[in-house]
Amino acid sequence: MKNNQDASPAFWSKLTGFLQSKNTKRYSRITYQVIWNLMLLLIIIGVLGFCFAGGAGAGYFAALVKDEPVRPKAELKKDIYNYEETSELYFANNTYLGKLNSDLEREQVTLDHVSKYLSDAVVATEDEYFYEHHGVVPKALMRAIFQEMTNSSVQSGGSTLTQQLVKNQILTNEVSFDRKAKEILLALRLEKFFSKKEILQTYLNVSTFGRNSSGHNIAGVQSAAKGLFGKNASDLNIPQAAFIAGLPKNPFGYTPYTQQGKLKENLDPGILRMKTVLKRMRDGNYITQKQYEDALTYNLVKDFIGPVPSPSKKYPWVTYEIEKRSIDILSVILAKKDGYTESDLKKDKDLNQQYTTLASRNLRQNGYKIYSTINKKMYDTMQKVKNNYPYYGYDKQEEVKDPETKKLKTVTEPVETGAMLIENKTGKILSFVGGRNYKREQTNHATAALRPNGSTMKPLLVYGPSIELGKISPASPVANVPMSFGGWSPGNYGGSFSGLTTARHALAQSYNVPAAKFYMDIINTRPVTYLEKMGFTSLTKDDYTYSSMALGAMQRGVTVEENVNAYSTFANSGNFVDAYMIDKIETKDGKVIYQHKVKPVKVFTPQTAYLTLDMMRDVVNKGTAASVNNRLAFSSDWAGKTGTGQDYHDAWFVATNPNVTFGTWIGYDTPKSLKGYYKGLEYNKRNLYLWAELMNAAYKVKPSLIDPEKRFEMPGGIVRRPVCGKGGTLPASVCESSKEGATDLFNANFLPDKSDSNLIETRYVQIGNKRYAALSSTPDEFVSTGTIINPDYYEKLGGKYVKDPGSLMPKGDGGTAADSLQDNGSTPSAPSIGTSGSSIVWSSHPESDVIGYRIYKYGQKASSIKAGSSLSYSGGSGSYYITAVDIAGNESAPSNTVSIGDASPQKDTKPKDEPKKQEDKVKDTSPKDDSKKEENKVKETKKDPKPGETKPVEPKKPKSSDNKE
Repeated sequence: MKNNQDASPAFWSKLTGFLQSKNTKRYSRITYQVIWNLMLLLIIIGVLGFCFAGGAGAGYFAALVKDEPVRPKAELKKDIYNYEETSELYFANNTYLGKLNSDLEREQVTLDHVSKYLSDAVVATEDEYFYEHHGVVPKALMRAIFQEMTNSSVQSGGSTLTQQLVKNQILTNEVSFDRKAKEILLALRLEKFFSKKEILQTYLNVSTFGRNSSGHNIAGVQSAAKGLFGKNASDLNIPQAAFIAGLPKNPFGYTPYTQQGKLKENLDPGILRMKTVLKRMRDGNYITQKQYEDALTYNLVKDFIGPVPSPSKKYPWVTYEIEKRSIDILSVILAKKDGYTESDLKKDKDLNQQYTTLASRNLRQNGYKIYSTINKKMYDTMQKVKNNYPYYGYDKQEEVKDPETKKLKTVTEPVETGAMLIENKTGKILSFVGGRNYKREQTNHATAALRPNGSTMKPLLVYGPSIELGKISPASPVANVPMSFGGWSPGNYGGSFSGLTTARHALAQSYNVPAAKFYMDIINTRPVTYLEKMGFTSLTKDDYTYSSMALGAMQRGVTVEENVNAYSTFANSGNFVDAYMIDKIETKDGKVIYQHKVKPVKVFTPQTAYLTLDMMRDVVNKGTAASVNNRLAFSSDWAGKTGTGQDYHDAWFVATNPNVTFGTWIGYDTPKSLKGYYKGLEYNKRNLYLWAELMNAAYKVKPSLIDPEKRFEMPGGIVRRPVCGKGGTLPASVCESSKEGATDLFNANFLPDKSDSNLIETRYVQIGNKRYAALSSTPDEFVSTGTIINPDYYEKLGGKYVKDPGSLMPKGDGGTAADSLQDNGSTPSAPSIGTSGSSIVWSSHPESDVIGYRIYKYGQKASSIKAGSSLSYSGGSGSYYITAVDIAGNESAPSNTVSIGDASPQKDTKPKDEPKKQEDKVKDTSPKDDSKKEENKVKETKKDPKPGETKPVEPKKPKSSDNKE
């Protein structure tokens, strides 16, 4: 111990001496200066390096963004708000239908309609410094860059909500420093122009959130809230908000639904992500500890909704029609913006396709609100009736080619149907029936299927135009007998013909021949142009010339919509109002870009429209549609027409009242006969009863519209006048004596101006089936007394087309006079006779004015035979000759003499003043077994057309005929 104590002072003494020595002080001073200078140098180098690095970095950043333009606020606003939003569809009266089919469903919402829990959850999860930064968080950015450069396994991300918005709406998802630099620049600029509220609101509408309960891709928090939980974004609770806020990180990994709309078996990924979001909400003090704990234990799975049918699945025909018509409207709007017209689109198929494609894209991206005219309750009710109707008819087999195997296969086709209900004054399509089963057949049989319209064509093309042109009135007479129009001979149902009738009765009973005759009278005026004015769009060149168009034999056909729409022309006093389904189209911000406007087209005068309506009233009241009355639950002023296609392929009924027009069609997709009874009903009744049940369904929904109290109002210019039931003008004594006096309606501008001289009570002669007015000198023995048809009137009835003139009037009720029979100015030549058994026989005289023959036995007049009778006589044994008598009463020289049986010579049987005749052998006129009929026929000569007559247009084989129901 003592040695140690002695050593310590010695050590400190040496150390003190060393430090205080001059050398030590000198070296210490030098060392300090060196170290200090080195530190200053390092500081300077560090500062210079930092400045250089910063300058280089700034230069590098500038180089990365040198091609990025300086975007003004307007352009940035356009870009960030330019996100796809599915268009919404509406029934009438703003009743929501649903969203249009799209690859991505999105519904825009404002921030004040988003739950505070949801907006807080998004901020806490995606950008905790959102309300503090100016678009970029440097610390987070440097961390992200470091992690990227070191290829760190932990990637925390460095993008703010603002940067994510820029990336999603302006830039791409490309991973590069170039894109990142532009993102930073644009984020800073975005924060300069827009508030935090605007940025957050846009982000919430832009982000994708996986799939909804229907399996559709969704974007925006409103679509997510509805698609996952069936509620609005404003009504979300804490766990629901947290679940949605966690989806954008991995939308299709965390979404609870499959592509088929089924709930996933393993929901853990999404639930775990929800809990992460809840933790961040708690850490950021957005929720309390209790709220956090309650949310963790909340059973979220029970809130997930089941599949929700999309509009296209629940209302396929409605959705498709609205979409198609909206595209047509938008394509015209877009084309007009570029300087084109609607006619340009119709002429140029390529141009039309270009704007159709553009319109379709806009419809799915721009979030339009499309308001239709379809009454939802009425539509739903009519579909129920259609689905439950039991009387369509039998299913039938049809061979079709399989699209995949290209081989023929047998399928079963049911009777299909289409129906259309239109409001007359506005043209609104209130409801329709597109078919029986959309899954089986997608064709809309109300708006797209083209079929011949049968006799529903008659009022549109024949009676309406004929009345308009002053050619007929309801009381106009017409022959309902077999006629031939240039080789085409239309028939009536069951082959029945009624003789002389009126236009009114012919329409009520749907006679085909009168309609064809009336049409031939006006065909040179191109009446098909009336169909053009009434909205027929599938007319062909041949439709303008074929006479069978009178019976609806269209080459391509017409839709139910167009056929029904045309009938509303009569209810609108002769003005055609085009039917429509799209009432209005708005942008997502409420700007109306389309509003339908009614543009009536004048087709008929009010007088023509009313007269046609009044005739069609008879169809419903006592004609082919009379059976519909006892099926209706209400009584209204209906006027309509039935129709049947060629070979019973189609059955139609269209009727109108002062408010609405409704029509139905039934038939097979591949045309086949409907004829035959099904459950006790023929095809026509099956269609009529369907019409009635659908009308009753519409009536239950809106009775005041379907059954108006008012009737069709008669316009001025129509008068009621007495008529002859068969003459069609003012009554004459013939009508009065026959008790055929009646009254009917006339257009005051086309009143008959003379008394009825069409039916004449007179003396006439008859040759075959033709009757001619007798002359004053015509011998009474060849004359009959009765009613005949005036020759001019006969032509008016359609005489030039009539096959058998005698068929015009019922037996015993008078006859016809095709023409007046004139004397040829000379005495008839002597006839020639022969024998056949116990009778004398002869052939008809070659001269056309011969009206009969006198029979002489032993030189004494024994009998008179009319030219139209059998040219033979049996008077027992004796010697006979005959003479021919013409219309003027001139008698020919005697014929040769023949004997029957025991003809003993008596006194000279020849007249004393008989001129000398050349002795000729009597030609054997005895008919062979099959020649007697030919000898007894009256030869008729064909006449050339009179001046002013035109040769009938060559008709095609009719594709449509009507049948009496």
